[in-house]
Amino acid sequence: MILSVIESFVLNFVLLLVCVINIRNGAVGGVHYYEQPVKDRVVELGLITENEIKRNYIVSGLVLMFFLIVAAPLMVFVVNGAETFFDGFIQLTVMYLLCGLFDRVFIDWYWVGHTKAWVIPGTEDLIPYIHKKTWLKKS
Repeated sequence: MILSVIESFVLNFVLLLVCVINIRNGAVGGVHYYEQPVKDRVVELGLITENEIKRNYIVSGLVLMFFLIVAAPLMVFVVNGAETFFDGFIQLTVMYLLCGLFDRVFIDWYWVGHTKAWVIPGTEDLIPYIHKKTWLKKS
């Protein structure tokens, strides 16, 4: 069980790394994580195209899904040595819950909500980017 907690840090790091890579040239690169009105405004301002948003979404999703669907179970069954379905299920559940908590609290609430790293010029009137209703729904 303790290894699952430690391995959740691997998933959290991958999630953080994907976000950092997306916004390396500005928050517009991560606009695929935003609500639709923000996406529409950014396209309207000519900062990015619909196709670039789709491409970024697909690439980010593939990387994250690889780690969630392939790497995490490999960690549980190969590294941790989980022998039964139930052991693997519990360990993966712990890892996924901690990763979701990290995403909601650190990334969504703190990083996006309380820093300027994710602010896109021309969309300031749409802040907060993640509305309380959306945040609660995802949680």
